[in-house]
Amino acid sequence: MENLESIISIKDLRMSYGDKYVLNGINLEIPRGQIIGYIGTNGAGKSTTIKIMLGIIEGYEGKIEILGQDISNGSVEYKKKIGYVPELADIYENLTAFEYISFLGGIYELEQEKLIERAEKLMNLFAIQNAMYSRISSYSKGMKQKFLIICSLIHNPDILFFDEPLSGLDANSVMIFKEVMSNLAKEGKTIFYSSHIMDVVEKVSDRIVLINNGKIAADGSFEELKNSKKESSLEEIFNQLTGFNEHGNIAKEFVSLVEEV
Repeated sequence: MENLESIISIKDLRMSYGDKYVLNGINLEIPRGQIIGYIGTNGAGKSTTIKIMLGIIEGYEGKIEILGQDISNGSVEYKKKIGYVPELADIYENLTAFEYISFLGGIYELEQEKLIERAEKLMNLFAIQNAMYSRISSYSKGMKQKFLIICSLIHNPDILFFDEPLSGLDANSVMIFKEVMSNLAKEGKTIFYSSHIMDVVEKVSDRIVLINNGKIAADGSFEELKNSKKESSLEEIFNQLTGFNEHGNIAKEFVSLVEEV
């Protein structure tokens, strides 16, 4: 890449719960304008890494700098330049979209009229424009996900953290969102993308980081990982590095148990 400015720097990151290290020595330097596919098994520490960077989880060891700022100093300035779509959203569903966007505008100190105009245009592109003045509690799962994506982008952040962002989206919206990520990266946005959907990670990521047992097991482009691991798909690489090759036997046993009824 032409611009190798490090926008996220993680050095010797460790996080334990009791005597178990969920993260055990994570080191990453992430330049501006990359899409990072951050993958691992359930409990590998993906969401924990993201929540530490967002300042949601404290008590970690190591050093993290985001946009040149050490996040351990308690400042929230860097958070104004971050967008986040969580795996499980906790959103004020008793509000309408208009009210929620207005609330975000106050947090980010954005001009109200322009913010609402931008939100309406974004909702129109996601085909949920008629829901602006409806309570969020009335939205379908897919509509809520689209709205969360819009909210993560509404303040034009420099860094985006997406944790399973495609949950509930229809096929057309998935295609739009993948193109959105590609265009955001071209505009210099950095995207930290965590998902279990391997074929999407494979296609959208400039760089794939796989963590296993709290450590980085692989770090590189899909082509680099494919060549080094002699596998043809990210799913096969994932299974090789995590030591999981029993899916076929488990599936057969699962079906045989079902058929006993």
